Amino acid sequence: MSVSVDIEKRLGSFHLKVKLEAQEETLALLGASGCGKSMTLKCIAGIERPDRGRIVVDGTSVFDSEKGINVSPQQRRVGVVFQNYALFPHMTVRQNIWAGAWRENSKEKRMALVEEAMERFGLTDQARHYPHQLSGGQQQRVALARVLVSAPKLLLLDEPFSALDSQLRFRLEQEVRHVIRQFGKSVLLVSHDRDEVFRLADSIAVMDRGRVEVQGKKQAVFENPQTKAGAIMTGCKNISRLVRGRAGRVYAADWGVELKINDDNRAGYLGIRMHDIVPGNGENAFLFRVMEEVENPFSFVVMLRPEGKEDGVLIGWEVDKETWENMRADTVQVSFPRKSILLLEH
Repeated sequence: MSVSVDIEKRLGSFHLKVKLEAQEETLALLGASGCGKSMTLKCIAGIERPDRGRIVVDGTSVFDSEKGINVSPQQRRVGVVFQNYALFPHMTVRQNIWAGAWRENSKEKRMALVEEAMERFGLTDQARHYPHQLSGGQQQRVALARVLVSAPKLLLLDEPFSALDSQLRFRLEQEVRHVIRQFGKSVLLVSHDRDEVFRLADSIAVMDRGRVEVQGKKQAVFENPQTKAGAIMTGCKNISRLVRGRAGRVYAADWGVELKINDDNRAGYLGIRMHDIVPGNGENAFLFRVMEEVENPFSFVVMLRPEGKEDGVLIGWEVDKETWENMRADTVQVSFPRKSILLLEH
């Protein structure tokens, strides 16, 4: 199973122009709110119609503006779990799941599918309950069960954990991971949570302002996000404008330090993740004044400014509590290893 998308859609001043592909894998669309992630899913599902382009699911064109193809949502064999789950409020759990099994004409087989799905998702005891009588986790299970009994060829998950508290998120994330593995086909996951994406996805497409900026295997995207937006969405907090200097050196204009780098002529920014900064002497080592300490449960984020500088963007350094408590001082020396510096396009 695979999905291929190459579409455009204008909504006022917003221009969605997305090109992506996924094979039998979980591809996460990672981006900030308003970047076009959910709209992309709606176009794939047939809820929204692109202005132009092509969408192919499992080798079949479900939308092609040039050929006049626009298959109805019901016939696309695409299952969608919405952010708010979109359960029918006037239907019980059993009736909601029954509605999803509409492809099965035999009443007996359809009921067997529903009963099997309720048992699989631990919903048998809630069969006669209505959505308002269910917890957030139970509502999500009903939504998943309803989608899967429709035998989709492609599964779309739109921010599936956004309405849940952190403890429930963690537990249901494990359940969804199991569902994805059992599904065994292409899954597109929309999220703005980099940790969630890393745990659930095989590949990542970083979106910004209606475009896919970078797509690749998750490890490769985190190691080299390529663009400023990609770095931000994968959790890099330290980003500076880059001013090119002597060969192999650049000036981090927002930080006020000169760094040795592995040169890349396209880069307009550079970044370094807070945990990649190293205490002590080494490559690209500087003295910094400690401007602030921010305590986390298991670490400190120490905000730094280069010695002798009176302005500029502070640099965040995340360090474990034991290390910081042993070296705490008003002035510290840390280094920026060349291998850890991210070179970024705009």
